[in-house]
Amino acid sequence: MKNKTPAFHSLSRRIVAQFCIFTLVLSSIYGMFCFLLLYNLEDKFIEREVRQEAAYLTAGYEQTKQWPVARNSSMQLYFSKHNLPADMRQQFIEEPQQIEFYGTQGRHYHLYALPEQQDVYLVAEVSQMLLVRPIRGGVLKLMLVSGAILVFIAFLIAWMLGRKTARPLKQLADLVDGVAPQNIPNSFAYQFPNNEIGILARTLEQTMRRLNQALEREKCFTRDVSHELRTPVAIIKNAVEVYQEAGMAKDDGKNIVSRISDASMQMEQTVTTLLVLAREEQTSIKKEPTKLLPMIEQSIIDHSRLLDGKPVAVLVNDNCNTSVFAQPGMLKVLLDNLISNAFQYTDLGEVTISFINEQLTIADTGPGIEQGISKNVTEPTVKGSQSTGYGFGLSIVKRLCEHQGWLLTVTSDKGTTISVSFADPALA
Repeated sequence: MKNKTPAFHSLSRRIVAQFCIFTLVLSSIYGMFCFLLLYNLEDKFIEREVRQEAAYLTAGYEQTKQWPVARNSSMQLYFSKHNLPADMRQQFIEEPQQIEFYGTQGRHYHLYALPEQQDVYLVAEVSQMLLVRPIRGGVLKLMLVSGAILVFIAFLIAWMLGRKTARPLKQLADLVDGVAPQNIPNSFAYQFPNNEIGILARTLEQTMRRLNQALEREKCFTRDVSHELRTPVAIIKNAVEVYQEAGMAKDDGKNIVSRISDASMQMEQTVTTLLVLAREEQTSIKKEPTKLLPMIEQSIIDHSRLLDGKPVAVLVNDNCNTSVFAQPGMLKVLLDNLISNAFQYTDLGEVTISFINEQLTIADTGPGIEQGISKNVTEPTVKGSQSTGYGFGLSIVKRLCEHQGWLLTVTSDKGTTISVSFADPALA
């Protein structure tokens, strides 16, 4: 069953809809509040008029012991609940605590029981005093029109706000939608404002940069494996061919098996090293003091075939008889690439290997690096016209040095000199 793609919902439209709904709800609540307030004010006004009239009547009774006539023609005294107006009498008998009653033919009553008087009631027929009820329809229409205007204003504000809010998001979506990680512009996140959208853009930029780096490392891994394993595979192949020859002495057989074992171990170290470079992680193998001279000598032996028939002397200075703080596998790959490059491109003269002040230097008297590729000689597939390889050696060295925090320097004048500093930059 195929997963259905969710329907697209515009963010700006959602902002407009929610803003309008909020305004409509708020306007409705405000209108209800205004109506309740008007009704309450109306009731307070009528109640005050009734109480003032009741006070006047009570004062007149206390002076003359007779009840005066109410000044307001809409008010009248009743001395028994059974004498109350017929259209409100039954309501009062059933609910004696109620003070407001609805009569027939649009009449509306307010009742006030005079204090300290038994069964004396002042009843006001207030239908002519009502202010809100006669204009209720007009007020309602006014509120509806006002609410519609407010909703329209809210729509305009929300539309402008939605466009302003969604514009950088749309720009970001258009920028990254369907674009390969390697084609994303550099530092594109800085064109976005320093807010949540900017944070999202920077996070996307960092994620896509890491993804691009991971893809690049995977590509480099496939190249590096074929490049780095050629030497140990050739050693194993030659050793097997020699081992298969008849009449071999027992000691020679042991030597060949030892060479196969060493080459296999070198392959294992190389694969481990390249996997570390291919992944964004640190190898579990810790750095340790590693003897430099034996590894140099082994690399010279492994690549000595590159000097066959060449009048080239290999000079290893005594200062190489020291230790460096490094991972043995990483150091072996570094030496193999640097020494094999020096042997391959030197046809006459010498190759000098030295170690001074935590810096390994390998210098040769070869033709040097061509001027056209000198600036990017450490990039993949970049090689000189005399190269018979694939152009990955110095690229591996560069990536290895970056991973381990070593400083790589390449100079070319009369021959080529490559230096690798093992000093900790934090201690420099």
